[in-house]
Amino acid sequence: MRWLRRNLVVIAGLATLAYMILPNVVVTVFSFNNPTGRFNYAWQEFSLDAWKDPCGVADLCGSLALSLQIALWATIGATVLGTAMAFALVRYRFRARGAVNSLIFLPMAMPEIVMAASLLALFLNMGIQLGFWTILIAHVMFCLSFVVAAVKARVLSMDPRLEEAARDLYAGPVQTFLRVTLPIAAPGIAAGALLSFALSFDDFIITNFNSGNTVTFPMFVWGSAQRGTPVQINVIGTAMFVIAVLVVLAGQWAGNRRKKAQPK
Repeated sequence: MRWLRRNLVVIAGLATLAYMILPNVVVTVFSFNNPTGRFNYAWQEFSLDAWKDPCGVADLCGSLALSLQIALWATIGATVLGTAMAFALVRYRFRARGAVNSLIFLPMAMPEIVMAASLLALFLNMGIQLGFWTILIAHVMFCLSFVVAAVKARVLSMDPRLEEAARDLYAGPVQTFLRVTLPIAAPGIAAGALLSFALSFDDFIITNFNSGNTVTFPMFVWGSAQRGTPVQINVIGTAMFVIAVLVVLAGQWAGNRRKKAQPK
């Protein structure tokens, strides 16, 4: 009991981590399954057929490519606008600054279905045809808040004396921003960009309301689940999970290497 009390926090943490990773393990295992029916819910036998032909299901890779394209452009748009807004909210004083701060975080607190219905009403009233561009605009709008939150936290922790020192050494505004401000804010910007990409790629509710006849990968998965889940969906899910883990590990490795390179 004494050992259990000492390690209770560690055990709880490991149990929580296992609970979170368990669905990914199930998806990975069933990506090697060879189901006999339409649904990939019961293990039958080991097979590499789905891995050899991940695009063997019609429209799967097309919807995947579309989701990646939308997520990439949404990430770029949200990161550029969110970074500028974060700097403006932290560095400048203007009227209604408090109200803008509150409005920025509304999409994070608001249920997705409310934003989805509101955007749909807006697009319909403006006569905009639903499709790729309406999905992209919607994704930029709800990703923006997460970028602002990540970059704003980083900018608030910055030491203004570093920029003052750069200006004392005759660095211009552009040089100061590129060589001092931007490198310090880069981790927050990268975190916001990665979060935006993941949220955009994964979104279903807002996309479903504003997609028209456009089918993204989450919508393809939802539609396939009604008729029968192909194993290739598990293959794509496993590949995305592995890529995400590799990106996190690469970030950790780069951060540790940078800390070791800093003079003590």
